Amino acid sequence: MPGLLRGVARTAVVAGTATAVSNRVSRRQAGRWAQQDAQQVVYAEPAPPPQQAPAPTGAPSMEQKLEQLQQLATLKEQGVLTEQEFAAQKARILGG
Repeated sequence: MPGLLRGVARTAVVAGTATAVSNRVSRRQAGRWAQQDAQQVVYAEPAPPPQQAPAPTGAPSMEQKLEQLQQLATLKEQGVLTEQEFAAQKARILGG
């Protein structure tokens, strides 16, 4: 019986040690991944500004102006444009 007890104890110690080492390695690796993610966020290049469509060469008709104003209003309602951006674009459309 002492030999059996010794074998069970040895197995328990080995299994416990393996679990502890595995957990430590997992935590260390997770920490490294977190650092890499944080560095990637810091070094990530900012997104380029959205491209604006070139202004048409001819004067737009009243229907085109109304369509553009409706599109602007939709963008403003969706929260894409601020009040200032909306007013500036509206003035550009109506002034052109």
